[in-house]
Amino acid sequence: PALPYHGLQQFGVSFLNKLEGAQLPSPVLRNISIVDTPGILSGEKQRMQRGYDFTTVCGWFAERADLILLLFDAHKLDISDEFRTVIESLKGQDDKIRCVLNKADQVDRQKLMRVYGALMWAMGKVTKTPEVLRVYTGSFWDQPLLHSENAKLFELEEKELLADLKNLPRNSAVRKINEIVKRARKCKVHAYIMSYLRSQMPSMTGKQKKQEQLIKDMPSVFRAVMKKYSLAAGDFPEMEKFRSKLGELNFSKFPKLNEKLIAKLDEMLTRDIPHLMDTLPT
Repeated sequence: PALPYHGLQQFGVSFLNKLEGAQLPSPVLRNISIVDTPGILSGEKQRMQRGYDFTTVCGWFAERADLILLLFDAHKLDISDEFRTVIESLKGQDDKIRCVLNKADQVDRQKLMRVYGALMWAMGKVTKTPEVLRVYTGSFWDQPLLHSENAKLFELEEKELLADLKNLPRNSAVRKINEIVKRARKCKVHAYIMSYLRSQMPSMTGKQKKQEQLIKDMPSVFRAVMKKYSLAAGDFPEMEKFRSKLGELNFSKFPKLNEKLIAKLDEMLTRDIPHLMDTLPT
């Protein structure tokens, strides 16, 4: 009951019946929870055997995770349609994603180079981002290596992966602070947009027509607000989604802009957040 998984109830009984959890008295797990997703299916199995929306569930966990490990087998590199859909649903969380090219001892050095290149190319096609994802290559179990020529490389890669995991608590704190900053900046932009829309409404007649015009001309509204308050374009909401929500609201009833609250928000961003960052362990 103390764990943050109550939100999983929305995915229904079929999913909850398949969900299993375990708590172990391990010092490694003191500050870390590990979520292991089921294997990726292909073909008709995807639709018939799950009984729940696998991609949506993965997205729910991914939003709350501090690190996402995508596992691939070096001797059987394949990105199925279901796996591709899951990876695409992780858009915007690229900084959390690491790839693990496992069972790399099953192939020789030359083939491993080709597999590594193929993985990078395939992931670039799916993620559609210019940034190169970090890939850890190795054989992550305690059995003897089939091809030992890359043993030193595997050892170094394993150490770096463990260091990545060890830094999770601090990185998690940094990410949460960054999320606060992102939400605060978006909140500020939202307040300015609401204030601008309210100021454009007529005091007497023609309110409905003017509101429809403002919604239609939302790109101009964004540009006007951005220029007036010197705001960053990246802090603005997704336009079509934002526009679809506005039709349900009455611009004339939007509250006036509270300059004092905006000042407090700016103070938090310029003074409190840097102070909070300084308190984190290095």
